[in-house]
Amino acid sequence: MLSQPFFKRFAGRRPGVAGKTIRFAPELAELAKLDAASVYVRLQTSADGLTEEVAQTRLATEGPNVVDSENAPRWPHRLLSAVRDPLVLLLLVLAGISFATGDVRAGTLMAVMVILGVSLRFVQESRADAAAEKLKAMIHLTATVVRLGRNRELPLREIVPGDVVRLSAGDMVPADVRVVAAKDLFVTQSALTGESLPVEKSE
Repeated sequence: MLSQPFFKRFAGRRPGVAGKTIRFAPELAELAKLDAASVYVRLQTSADGLTEEVAQTRLATEGPNVVDSENAPRWPHRLLSAVRDPLVLLLLVLAGISFATGDVRAGTLMAVMVILGVSLRFVQESRADAAAEKLKAMIHLTATVVRLGRNRELPLREIVPGDVVRLSAGDMVPADVRVVAAKDLFVTQSALTGESLPVEKSE
């Protein structure tokens, strides 16, 4: 399989499941119409893969093969999200009415409840986000890539356009790819199409 990594390449749009949009690189639609030899020429590679020099050059030019993930929200956004909770807003309104009608005791009690509730949620979400970031940092995914005719295990972020990727049963597809040769290749694509069973793919 020839890789066409998915970083910065989501430009085309097609209707997806339940009204969602599936984005993919427009180059993929063009490569899908070509035969394997033409695909190699188009991506300036070969069945033996890229050389290390070319791969490093493309990595420096194109950037790492990573999906732009949503950054963890900053603390002002997290605090605002906690304050916008319907229950918190209701308590704030009731506290305001209590103060306006002279019931200082009830207003103070509800204000304290709001402060404690917002503070507790803010602290818990901050800890959860920090724990999630630590877990992400512990995960190291690799893929089998052909470089000069030899199979190499490389981190997903180091895959570049034109790399020849070899997939085995259970492997995760590491980038947008064009299948140039396949045998008993089934892909689970329920997240994209809603199909519950794996779908066979061919050249």
